[in-house]
Amino acid sequence: MTLNEHLDRLAAFEPGPNPVVSLYLNAQPNERGRDQFQTFVRKELKARAATYPAKSPERASLERDLERIAAFLAAGVEPSANGVAIFACQPSGLFEAVQFEAPLDEHWLYVGNRPHLYPLARVAARYPRYAAVMAGTNHTRILVVAEGAVEKGTDIDGTKTRRTKEGGMSQARYQRHIENYHLHHVKDVVEALDGIVRMDGLDRIVLAGDAVVIPLLREQMPAHLSSMVVDEISLASTAGDDEAAGKTLEAVQSHEASTDRDKVEAAVAAYRAGGLGVVGPDATLLALTNGQVDDLLLTSSLATLRPLGDSKAAELALANDSSIGGAGVTESAAGEPAHSHMGTVRLSDELVTRARQTGARVSFIDDSSALPPRCAIASSRACFG
Repeated sequence: MTLNEHLDRLAAFEPGPNPVVSLYLNAQPNERGRDQFQTFVRKELKARAATYPAKSPERASLERDLERIAAFLAAGVEPSANGVAIFACQPSGLFEAVQFEAPLDEHWLYVGNRPHLYPLARVAARYPRYAAVMAGTNHTRILVVAEGAVEKGTDIDGTKTRRTKEGGMSQARYQRHIENYHLHHVKDVVEALDGIVRMDGLDRIVLAGDAVVIPLLREQMPAHLSSMVVDEISLASTAGDDEAAGKTLEAVQSHEASTDRDKVEAAVAAYRAGGLGVVGPDATLLALTNGQVDDLLLTSSLATLRPLGDSKAAELALANDSSIGGAGVTESAAGEPAHSHMGTVRLSDELVTRARQTGARVSFIDDSSALPPRCAIASSRACFG
């Protein structure tokens, strides 16, 4: 299951009276090859359980969740996982463990009335799934890269050609002979790529490999594939999976970063035009509640996320909704109380969850200076905020 599929499942969770655990762990091994999260888990899970009255239904529910989480962490973490996210609420039948090769910078633990999705959505946005075409003249490999690692690969073999001309062929005739083989191979690659993109629902392509083949690929690509190409990079078609994933991910992330300011400028322009966008968390949340958002632009740092104000828009958006301001304790990665930013944490969750529920695209803007100075959130089309 992809990260986006996990996000959609979790966004559909219906809040109830019992606490929901959202645990994010940096699972990268230390210099001795051992996990570094066990101390954090033991300390923080016990501390959170103690915030509920003894023998209360909420505490009993939480303690059962903590037992199951501990059992999973003891035996269920895959060696390749650099990040782990666990969501649990035993009375609601929720226990979802998401493991990914993309790293998490730190540990986070949230207890509230619904899954905390902001960090998982950030990982999905920063490490998208895409196709990398490692093109060669007679052998091409199409990779599907997800979470910064190769998920699967497809090999397309063409006809190998000799380096010297055959028999009495003229040089011109021999050259046409070679070009025909290359063209036939390229057409096979484009056909295979089209099938992979459709089957896996991909929308980004990076071209790498032989400088002779890449122009031929671009010539043969139909418009819908050509529009997905985010970059062409110099990389040997024989590069290993790790190198291919690393270099092509750099290209994808560079492309995403270069378009961040364009996205914000387009959203601001739509807002200034009147009626096509909104700015600020209050108006954005209301627009999401009304299902009017196509694109949500959200800061990558909670520290720069402006909390909700006292507007009628926010009051209306949160009416009869316990997802913001509900029971729960939120702490920072270091374990220090973070009640001062609890509102922005819950706001970030509400924005991401409602975007997933309504099919709005979510983009995280790393460069906070690109966002309007009066707020740290922007969404475009019908609203942006």
